[in-house]
Amino acid sequence: MKKLTVMLATVAGLAISAGSAVADSTLKMVEVITSPPRTEFLKKQIAEFETANPGVKVELISLPWGQAFEKFLTMVQAGDTPDIVEMPERWMGLYANNAQLEDLGPYMAKWDDAKTLGDRAKQFGSTVNNTQFMIPYGYYVNALFWNKKLFKEAGLDGPPATLDDFIADAKKISALPGKYGYCLRGGPGAFNGMHMFMNIAAGKGGYFNEDGTSTINEEGSVKGLQMLADMYKDGLAPKDAVSWGFNETVTGFYSGTCAMLNQDPDALLGIADKMSADDFAVAPLPVGPSGKSYPTLGYAGWAMFANSQHKDDAWKLMATLLSPKDNLEWAKEVGVVPIHNGADQDPHFKTEQFKGWFTELSDSSKYEMVTPPTHLENLGNFVDQVAIKNFQEVLLGQKTAKDVADQWAAFLTKEQQDWLAKNKK
Repeated sequence: MKKLTVMLATVAGLAISAGSAVADSTLKMVEVITSPPRTEFLKKQIAEFETANPGVKVELISLPWGQAFEKFLTMVQAGDTPDIVEMPERWMGLYANNAQLEDLGPYMAKWDDAKTLGDRAKQFGSTVNNTQFMIPYGYYVNALFWNKKLFKEAGLDGPPATLDDFIADAKKISALPGKYGYCLRGGPGAFNGMHMFMNIAAGKGGYFNEDGTSTINEEGSVKGLQMLADMYKDGLAPKDAVSWGFNETVTGFYSGTCAMLNQDPDALLGIADKMSADDFAVAPLPVGPSGKSYPTLGYAGWAMFANSQHKDDAWKLMATLLSPKDNLEWAKEVGVVPIHNGADQDPHFKTEQFKGWFTELSDSSKYEMVTPPTHLENLGNFVDQVAIKNFQEVLLGQKTAKDVADQWAAFLTKEQQDWLAKNKK
């Protein structure tokens, strides 16, 4: 009888143990804007979360950014969905419109840290159906890096204030042996910067007229696209720049190959590590003929898949990563403008290197922020695949700027007008 009691106790113990194992949850998390230092920092934040939440484990999958859109779409189509995904703004329309993302509104309503969350985070995370499908972790605002040493060598004493100055300065610097004026980005991620210059040249921000027709093929926009093609053809940017992505443009700048680079704060990390703070600065973008400039304000954040089996734990991880403390650390590490009110007062952001971005953000009369139309379902494929191929064709003289702009306008107009028809009030 005693042996039976011991056996029953052992079985009961195993059952309790098994029950505990079942209660543990493993969250699958996908990161898509990747780099080794960034991934290591995210792993550090995840490890701190796991320590504070025993029983919850996080499996991190890091996709290479150049192929991330296709690879993640393939995962989802195969039913291999994560609990949490890093969501670039231009992907949100695809997954939210297909009812694949969780509404985070009810979670935010009970979240203490929502009190300090800036209005932009609430606005930008709810561009699809006015529903909070994503919470941004920071903003990527374009400004102009300029190399003080190369400018001085070319007889220039400051960054360009206008688009005409930008081209003239690029010509003077490109006359220096082995140097180029502009770190043009023709490969992965090129669309936002390219479209920004089209808007500046046009003196008109955004993507659409009120009737849903695209502005991307209007005369001024085409001039902006042609301007970039002419700069490339005239040798104001390196020949290899036709396929350059983020890493190549940043390397081109800190190596002293080219003297100007339009980029977000994330580029500052690699540049500040390789260059003396005395040798470069970040200025506001040049203005166009209208006297205004139109910086691209992009963003990315965390989203939860609606079919997650561990929603409470997934939210707990998201809330931790998006808390004021973790978000400020993340913003400093990956180079974004943080999401919580007051974070810009941190000493880290009060330097000459951040001046250009905060000047743009504070002067709305001169700098009009342009955000992508994230509500469009097919925006991701257009921006990350189709538009890059077409831009390279323009740079190489295989297609005219007008033909490509017309092609883009036809696509964007159909997408926007279809969306407007479906969302009539």
